[in-house]
Amino acid sequence: MSKIQIKVNEKEAAVTTGTTLSQVRTQYKADSDVIILNGAPCADDPLLADGDTVVLIKKGEMPTHAQLEALMYSRHTPGVHDKIKNAVIGVAGAGGLGSSIAVALVRVGIGKLIVADFDVVEPSNLNRQQYFVSQIGMQKVDALKENLERINPYVSVEAHSVRLTSENIPEIFSGINIMLEAFDKADQKAMLAETFRSTFPDIPFVGSSGMAGCYSSNLIKTIKISENFYIVGDLVNAAGPGEGLMAPRVGVASHHQANCALRILLGLKDEE
Repeated sequence: MSKIQIKVNEKEAAVTTGTTLSQVRTQYKADSDVIILNGAPCADDPLLADGDTVVLIKKGEMPTHAQLEALMYSRHTPGVHDKIKNAVIGVAGAGGLGSSIAVALVRVGIGKLIVADFDVVEPSNLNRQQYFVSQIGMQKVDALKENLERINPYVSVEAHSVRLTSENIPEIFSGINIMLEAFDKADQKAMLAETFRSTFPDIPFVGSSGMAGCYSSNLIKTIKISENFYIVGDLVNAAGPGEGLMAPRVGVASHHQANCALRILLGLKDEE
């Protein structure tokens, strides 16, 4: 009988033409609970075709690096994963913006994050930052690294528990492909932008300005200021008395920043 070539948990396999998905499960991993066919969960029992990729997962079992990468690769547009898996992204600040940026980038499979922040997790952070009650009192970068490794243990996270200055920024963020600013205070934002852009003028810098309150999320935009310089936000609404920072708008802005980084890596640089 004729054969077709498929992959089962990232290993090449030759099966008989007319083989069904359930038959492969029985043969290769009968105790699997989740069946992924070509990147998507499959509850049916289709006939397999030449070139199909099957991933069989038992609940609670950690997939290998190759298996997880294969799943992400098949979920992304062809060619996307190859362009981002070796990228190195810097994130200055691990608060509402920075922690959410980091989560988004780890979920898409960015190769390495370099994150710097000197602060600790406190109760008021929990209204918008990607931490848990049990992490109160931890250094933010340590807590964030812990959480990111639970999401994707194969992404490299380099954590620096340090106050960023014009002196240490060039060393900490040397070798990155894109810099994402995630500070709260205007003077810190200005210092980082001036230091980084004068030291690394050819590396894209994505800053932020204006995401406080409960204004429309549609006001938040990604704006290209000049070559390799982008700003995310509504450029108006800063935090102040009666105008707090909350998860929804901060989350919108952080994902704009993460998406801007992704677009830059993919060569899609033009913004409004």
